[in-house]
Amino acid sequence: MTRWRLLDTGACDGAWNMACDVALMDRARRTGESVFRVYGWRRPTLSFGRHETARRQYDASAIATVGLGLVRRPTGGRALLHHREVTYSITAPIVAGETIAASVRLFNKLLVRALHRLGVPAIEASEPRSMRPEGAACFAVPAAGELTLGGRKLVGSAQVRADGALLQHGSILLDDDQGQIAAFVTGPFLEPAPAATLREALGEEATYDAVRDALFAVVSAEGGDTTAAITTDGALQDQVALEDALTQFRDDAWTWRR
Repeated sequence: MTRWRLLDTGACDGAWNMACDVALMDRARRTGESVFRVYGWRRPTLSFGRHETARRQYDASAIATVGLGLVRRPTGGRALLHHREVTYSITAPIVAGETIAASVRLFNKLLVRALHRLGVPAIEASEPRSMRPEGAACFAVPAAGELTLGGRKLVGSAQVRADGALLQHGSILLDDDQGQIAAFVTGPFLEPAPAATLREALGEEATYDAVRDALFAVVSAEGGDTTAAITTDGALQDQVALEDALTQFRDDAWTWRR
């Protein structure tokens, strides 16, 4: 049974959000505990996937001119504009013999249950869709196993593993801001189709608090040694790990590494 901790860190800047996820991954490695974290973004922020080519694809000056935050994620995938969304992260020790695909399916079940609890009939996409190597945003097309609503992508997730621990995080869209990414692209670009959103499905009931409460309720119901919510300080006991990660994610050399 998984021992879950629950954490809501609210809206923070992009570098801190990514550093927190990496520090929690380190915590999972040290303590053997799993943390389900929910968070937001202090200002609209464009994030690149870990291995995504950005230098030839995105205009740094245009991004800076409009005041967007900018960060590169520790996980893979394509560009995302984080703004009107609820972001989740799961950090946990790796279960021996469990594949990435198996853990993604397990975590998807939690997400689907929470969405259904809200009254959103999300499902996993079943058919793989091809995407060009470069020039596409995360929400351009749903891949097999991603969560969709009415055939359109609702949740974008990615997972990374290292030294016995995993991090999976993803965006649950309240509203669709992904089309704005095209304004910062310098090369060929596959514009995303309109994404599914919780606002479309739920109207004014689509709020950060409602989504957080549904996610925490489902995780708590999973059983095991589920504890009360913890504070940021309680979760990030190793401040060295957090500070080291912050240095990385604030560094332009990392952001524009490719």
